[in-house]
Amino acid sequence: MALPRMLIVEARFYEEISDHLFNGAAEVLRNAGVGFDRIAVPGALEIPAVISIAHQHGNPKYDGYIALGCVIRGETTHYETVCSESARGLQVLAVTFGLALGNGILTCESWDQAMVRARPDGQNKGGGAAEACLAVFEVRRRFGLVKP
Repeated sequence: MALPRMLIVEARFYEEISDHLFNGAAEVLRNAGVGFDRIAVPGALEIPAVISIAHQHGNPKYDGYIALGCVIRGETTHYETVCSESARGLQVLAVTFGLALGNGILTCESWDQAMVRARPDGQNKGGGAAEACLAVFEVRRRFGLVKP
């Protein structure tokens, strides 16, 4: 059986936070013996579209997807829109296509809060998103949805 391959789609709006999220996810995937590719997008709203494109039209096809990014509350209602719509987009994809998808898009009140959650030596939410993706991948394998 071929080794699983995951696609990490990361919003680069907050680059330092994104780097921490990526490092946590990459470590989990490497430790699991899973290959991965990485695609950068400007912000969290672009992540669901890119995962949809990759799933429906990508070559190679991926066994799972990991969404990484951060939204920090500002002075406008834009925060609520970005948080809600990016999460909704990912959930629609996961349910519609039965994807192994880990959501590591942080929704935080401040930069400091985001850094605690993003850092691999902190809460390691990037690693958690990779673990979630791998867990759903194993369910897909159990139900015969993973090609040998």
